[in-house]
Amino acid sequence: MSVLYIFFISDQIVFKLIPMWLIIWYAYLQFPSNRSVTHWLVLIGLFFCMLGDGLLGKWFVIGLTAFLIGHLFYMAAFFSCWRFSKFRFGTIILIILYGLLIGTKLMDGLVTQGNDTLMVPVLCYLIVISLMAWSAIMTNNKWAITGSILFVISDSTLAWNMFISDITFSGLVIMTTYYGAQFLIAQSIGSLKTDL
Repeated sequence: MSVLYIFFISDQIVFKLIPMWLIIWYAYLQFPSNRSVTHWLVLIGLFFCMLGDGLLGKWFVIGLTAFLIGHLFYMAAFFSCWRFSKFRFGTIILIILYGLLIGTKLMDGLVTQGNDTLMVPVLCYLIVISLMAWSAIMTNNKWAITGSILFVISDSTLAWNMFISDITFSGLVIMTTYYGAQFLIAQSIGSLKTDL
């Protein structure tokens, strides 16, 4: 369904959301027998991201807010699966550096375009998705880590294309990494080692 949307029916919002409904259903099927609050948090996060996906095109700030809420649910789930190591903890430095780099570019782009009102929402979202990625890294779960990194790539591409400069085949990059990210986060449910 994602291939159908990306390559053939990219102007139909229903077809954009069908892959997310399927991913949410797949996520539910990954619930272990001893399901916990953590597993539900990931599922709710997927649902809010699906809402964001549907709203972003017409109501950017509302869609962005829905995605932000989704990431907060992901963070809550991933931080409940915290597995400390010095190496994983140290990745926060790379995430901060990346956030500063792209954040500076985005703020400059927003000012240039006269979109000053979007500066605070975009900055808040950048902080939250960065923390979400770090929280996924701290789980030591390969699915959650890979999914969160793909999510950052997808949103970075979207933001760069919207506010800084055009990226060739941006739609293809954004949606393949986005669907891949959500699928891998859904996949992580079955193997998240939770303390909740």
